[in-house]
Amino acid sequence: MSKYEEIFKSSLKDPSTFWGNAAEDVKWIKKFDKVVHTDGPPFYKWFKGGKINTCYNALDRHVDEGNGDRTALIYDSAMINVKKKFSYKELRDKTAELAGALQRYGINKGDRVIIYMPMIPEAIMAMLACGRIGAVHSVVFGGFASNELASRIDDSKARLILSASCGLEPGRVVEYKPLLDGAKKIAKHQIEKTVIFQRDKHKANLDGDDIDWQEFVGGAPKVDCVECDANDSAYILYTSGTTGVPKGILRDIGGHIVGLKWTMKNIYDIDPTDIWWSASDIGWIVGHSYI
Repeated sequence: MSKYEEIFKSSLKDPSTFWGNAAEDVKWIKKFDKVVHTDGPPFYKWFKGGKINTCYNALDRHVDEGNGDRTALIYDSAMINVKKKFSYKELRDKTAELAGALQRYGINKGDRVIIYMPMIPEAIMAMLACGRIGAVHSVVFGGFASNELASRIDDSKARLILSASCGLEPGRVVEYKPLLDGAKKIAKHQIEKTVIFQRDKHKANLDGDDIDWQEFVGGAPKVDCVECDANDSAYILYTSGTTGVPKGILRDIGGHIVGLKWTMKNIYDIDPTDIWWSASDIGWIVGHSYI
């Protein structure tokens, strides 16, 4: 605990040196000019001038460093009795293809995409694919009611929703399509299209506003990571809304990556080949950040 207090105090006393050192542990396309700009408190700018990509740091760097065959993601579903592992290379390729499909549709840097999905591998690919092309994603907990989803559609002004036919809970199937349709009727902002991943337990009936996930991705080129500014937006994650309208927390890219990478070792003591498991869904900050 004394060591923690010492490190904590040093981060407050000299944040430029502390976070500048931490930033050496991530991969930059272009190094930043200055660690922190404090001229507009409390709205500080971190790593101004730096160019970086979230997806590259999560996937591509490991492939480039010769670790492409190592396990990146373990899918272990007690609901459907399926266990599957994805290597860094497999996950990168599937993510690059989905990113290519998003670009082919017209989603580019700065566009907003809502991810309304159960905890399946495609949900992780969706998050990373948005990061790969600089799109701003917003994960909404799969199964949230139509009102909750509609409020997040209106606030985020998302162009596209990536979703699935259903979620699975003990003893029941949660159909997403009625919830999606209900949200689109309530929302003032109009979503262009909804991409539906069809699960074996339940197939949704698609209409004119829907695209089958396989058709959406089929034949898409695998695209490279785009160059993003350290202060570009990475994602929007909403508060629960229990005390009013949900508030969207907008995170930038550079500070997010550097902070997360530092905590993996210094808070959780995670090393290469260790297995990380989160009890939190990607709709909540712990699951979202660390998965």
